[in-house]
Formats: sequence, C-alpha cells, structure tokens
Amino acid sequence: MTNTAQATIGWIGLGRMGEAMVKRLLKGGFAASVWNRTAAKATPLVEYGATLAASKLDLAGCDVVFTMVSTTDDLKEVLFGDGGLVTGAVKPKVVVDSSSISQEGSAEIRARLQAMGVGYLCTPVSGNAKVAKAGKLLMVSSGPRALYDMARPYLQAMARKVMWVGEGELARVWKIAHNTMFGVVIQNLCEITVLAEKAGIPRHVFLESINDSVLGSMYTRYKTPVLTNLTFEQVTFTPKLLLKDMDLGMAAAKSYGVTMPAAAATRESVSRMVGRGHDNVDFAILLQETASDAGLTLVSENKVIDDGLQGR
Repeated sequence: MTNTAQATIGWIGLGRMGEAMVKRLLKGGFAASVWNRTAAKATPLVEYGATLAASKLDLAGCDVVFTMVSTTDDLKEVLFGDGGLVTGAVKPKVVVDSSSISQEGSAEIRARLQAMGVGYLCTPVSGNAKVAKAGKLLMVSSGPRALYDMARPYLQAMARKVMWVGEGELARVWKIAHNTMFGVVIQNLCEITVLAEKAGIPRHVFLESINDSVLGSMYTRYKTPVLTNLTFEQVTFTPKLLLKDMDLGMAAAKSYGVTMPAAAATRESVSRMVGRGHDNVDFAILLQETASDAGLTLVSENKVIDDGLQGR
C-alpha cells in the first residue's frame, strides 16, 4: 500500500469545488500536480505550491489522483477518453473521485479501473465551495477499506470530518440521498420564507428565527445571506446541477422501490426553474420563483449577516 508521506498526488478538475478542495490539500502540507480542461483555472494554484500538468496523462505516474468533475460522462472522459488518465502504459495506483455521479456509472468505472489494476475510492462531499474553503466539508467514502485508510490523511486535510460507509458504491447512494434532501430542504425553506414575508414578517427576521430554532442548521445559516440580500449571482450550486442530482435521487428511489413524494414534487419545481432559463445563478433563486408564484415582489434587504463561515 502507498505510503502517505511519500505518495505523489495528482488532481483533475478545478471548478468551484475542486479549486477550493485542492487549496486545502496544499495548505495541509501535501504537494500536488493539477490539471484542468480550462488551463487558466490551474495557474493561480502555483502560488499555493501546485505543479501544473500539461495533460491528464502527465498525472498517470502519480500514486493517487483525485478527480472532481460534474457528471458521470465527464469522469469517464477524463479517465478513458482521448488522452485520458488511464489510457497510457503508465497508470496511477489509485483514483479517488469526489464527483456527484450515478451509482451505476460509478460501478462501471470501478470495474474498468480494477481490470487495469487501478484502485478506486468514491469520496463525495457535503458542502459547497465556501464550505470547502473554510475546511468544513464532510467527506464520505466507499470502496476497499485499505484504500480509505491510505487516503484518509489527504481527506482530513480537506474536511472537518471523514467517514467510510462501506464497500462498492455506497458513498454514491449516500451522496444521492444527501442531495435529494438538499433539494427538498431548499424548496421548503423558500416556501415558508415567502409565506412569512407575505404575512408581514421581514425576511431577515424570519430567517434569523429559524436559524436560532430547533430547525436551524449549518445549511439554513449559510443560505440566509443570499436569501436575505438576493445575491443569486454568487453561485454555490446551479439549478441545472440540482436538477441532475434530483433526477439521480428519483432514479435511485425507483431502483430500490422507495416512494419519495416530497422529493418528486421538488424535482418538478426545480425542473420548472431550469425551464425558465436560470443557468449560471445560485439555485437559491428558487426563492424568487416561489415569491413570484405567490404574487410577491422581493427586494434586497441589504443586511450584513454572519453565515458562520466568514473569515475562515
């Protein structure tokens, strides 16, 4: 098994999440070579100690390569597509993937990698880029326990807590369940916030009361600033990505014979939001859509609110 202290690390995928995560890894004292489809996104990481890779194949000699991309097809492309990570004679020892992808797609990828002698660990996360930047991610892994034990020091450098939930693709099931709840919670939070505001309670007052109640959570607190000030251009997660995850949730529910009426209704609400053309904005714009349906016009309350992650 790879010795953590001596292992070489590669990283593929530097979107909002990937960039924040690899910065935490570098700040934790680990060296990493990085590659991104848009090379300009990788260059700023040099000042944090990263080495730039000219191609995915340049990372094939690494002991461990982390991947953080958007979809199952994206992961297949960076691994097996033209010039993919494992398409050359040299291959990494382990791939650790933190993307949000389907259970079936992950199982297919695992089989292909294992046939090449490459280990595979699923490690999806709970939290957005701001949470990742603050080092407060939860990272949940599945796959061979020995691979998890090997990767744990790297994961701990990026997260407040890491967990192993079992073999195979169980972490994918966890992530699908997590993000399905994610959708249902934002749907409900927007609905009750509009209800309270239309009845006459200032939006920031209502959200503060929820945050200080038994219903408050890290999630409600860090969404409060955007819901109060309507800063939907500060993107943490787009409506299209949320719809993708809700679809994964509904497919998993069908596969396992589980009825999820709240999730089904939420999926349709998110689909309608996407159909209205909301693209590169935060999914919390659902608040505006819900208010519009209720005949309520929202205005920013211009409040300075501590979301619990500031300055970290």
